[in-house]
Amino acid sequence: MKETTSLKQANIDNLTSLWKTVGSSFNAYSKMSGFEYCEIQNAEWPNRVWFNQNITQQTVDSLKEKIAASTSKITLPVWNIEHQKEASILERNGFKATFEQVGMLLKIQSRFETEGHVKIQRVANETEAKLWAELFKKSFGYIISHETVSKTYKDINFYIAYHDHVAVGTALLHKTDRILGVHSVGIPPEMRRRGYAEQIMKLLINLAVENQYEYITLQASSMGKHLYLKLGFEEQFLIRNYTLKHYT
Repeated sequence: MKETTSLKQANIDNLTSLWKTVGSSFNAYSKMSGFEYCEIQNAEWPNRVWFNQNITQQTVDSLKEKIAASTSKITLPVWNIEHQKEASILERNGFKATFEQVGMLLKIQSRFETEGHVKIQRVANETEAKLWAELFKKSFGYIISHETVSKTYKDINFYIAYHDHVAVGTALLHKTDRILGVHSVGIPPEMRRRGYAEQIMKLLINLAVENQYEYITLQASSMGKHLYLKLGFEEQFLIRNYTLKHYT
């Protein structure tokens, strides 16, 4: 049980470390009593606020004041709701659950066989940063700006997937201790149903094997969860994402 709890926290720590790394690059991250906050002006991501202690009315009041002063839509992910009482505090204060994700974990053991026609290449310049941002927008329907990518690609590993030199997808890797966090695996609509997401994930897992990471973590949508289960990932915990009702 202790190891399970530790691995759950490692998944969460990788995710919040990613937000903090990006936010700090723009001087847009702050840690306050009860919660942490990241808002990049004129951007849609990461723009998150998350609790770093138990949910109380006092903490929610402070959090609402911070969000009210914001000009951006701020998402509140919550991964530690264990009782209906905590969810009720948020709902009573005008927060609405908008989407859910599942925290998942893979203990790295061996390489996958891959098809040679799909390759991944790390973003290394402004042109590639713009291409990554364009692919991401097509894939997910919201924006991680190319300014964000170009300002952080030396600290965060952004990857573009290519099939015979045609860009077909995105991924983002963030490292914390023994964990390799996989984020933003996306395929534009016109490139879907060709097996690219699975090929990208196999290449990323092989990369983790080569670099001797112990675990891969990610946060899956309901649509993507089945692929990760197929590749050997296990479910760890639920993330419920909230926004204030006037933003929905």
